[in-house]
Amino acid sequence: MSVKINTLQLENVKRVKLVEMEPSQNGLTIIGGRNNQGKTSVLDAIAWALGGEKYRPSMEKRDGSLTMPYLKVTLNNGITVERKGKNSSLVVTDEKGERRGQALLDSFIEQLALDLPKFMESTSKEKASMMLRIIGLEEQIKELEAKERMAYNRRYEIGRIAEQKRKFADNMDWWDNVPAQPISPIELIQAQQEILAKNGENQRKRQRLKEIEQSYGFLNQELERARLRVYELEEKLKTANEDLETARKEAMDLVDESTAELEESLRNIESLNIKIRANLDKEKALQEAEGYKAQYDELSEEIKGLRTAKINLLNGADLPLEGLTVEDGELLFHNQKWDNMSASEQLRVATAIVRKVNPECGFILLDKLEQMDQETLAEFGTWLEAQGLQAIATRVSSGDECQIIIEDGYSQLNQVNEKKWEAGRF
Repeated sequence: MSVKINTLQLENVKRVKLVEMEPSQNGLTIIGGRNNQGKTSVLDAIAWALGGEKYRPSMEKRDGSLTMPYLKVTLNNGITVERKGKNSSLVVTDEKGERRGQALLDSFIEQLALDLPKFMESTSKEKASMMLRIIGLEEQIKELEAKERMAYNRRYEIGRIAEQKRKFADNMDWWDNVPAQPISPIELIQAQQEILAKNGENQRKRQRLKEIEQSYGFLNQELERARLRVYELEEKLKTANEDLETARKEAMDLVDESTAELEESLRNIESLNIKIRANLDKEKALQEAEGYKAQYDELSEEIKGLRTAKINLLNGADLPLEGLTVEDGELLFHNQKWDNMSASEQLRVATAIVRKVNPECGFILLDKLEQMDQETLAEFGTWLEAQGLQAIATRVSSGDECQIIIEDGYSQLNQVNEKKWEAGRF
């Protein structure tokens, strides 16, 4: 069972002369009145009564009062808290009638419930850290976010390099219709020498043919001039005729190859190699750009996975309020950061987190609800009732949304709704 305030009696505290009230156990009880009438003094007195000496006002006694402050708060767990006497000493009586001390109150009263502005004024990151701490996920979320930041920074650097590589490659020259690799002059010269050697051999064979032809003619002439040598010459002719046929057959299929292309290549090899190297450099630059792009995509997937893990972790957590989450170390409510939330949303978030810090503390003090209109007040009150929370709040107003009116330090039921008012409803 969460602890709530049953009754409250205050005398001569700050601006309060005499205030008695019985706040609603669930929902919103609004203390109204004009400025400087003692509304905030009521909340300060409750904080002092229950929170201890650190909440003692610097001038606790009402100005002009001849008697010391008297504070009495009864709680629904049977405990009575009083501050009275010359030093406003604390007297705590438990449900068995035994005297106890501040330690008993501290065991179930959440300090932030007494001092909500302390939470409201903290940074968004501090609020997020508190929420994660109370649901037991602070270290896990910090670890995931640290990994996400590292991956994000690596991805940013890789992306920057990839873009530089791509721009560098785009500005490089490219030549079409050139070989993929640089040409070696030695290889061209060797090829040229092979062709020249082959052509030289062909020339020698042609020369031999010419010589044989000349010899054949000479022999025919000798045959005419010297028939006496017919037999010898016919044998020689027969041999020469065979050689002639062989030479003709060999010469018939001979085709000389041109070295013009190689000679042209040798003359243009340096300019050609410049183009080839330019193409190779561009291909390398493009490959490097693609490599960095692939690393960038891998890091993007890693970041996506880390974010998904963090979301899954939070989705499975017992969060104080539906719609609450943490992103980049900041508290978000329905995807809105703290400074983008409405005043009523901020109060709802703060109340839910404070309640989660210590579920045993079933009440919270809220000062200055002027920022809420009537409809928002009603919605906030309904939400508090659904949460089983008791809220005691102040508002500069004497409208029918106020159950108690403070005037010149005294409390009274609001006459506007005195007959129809039920505790905590308006």
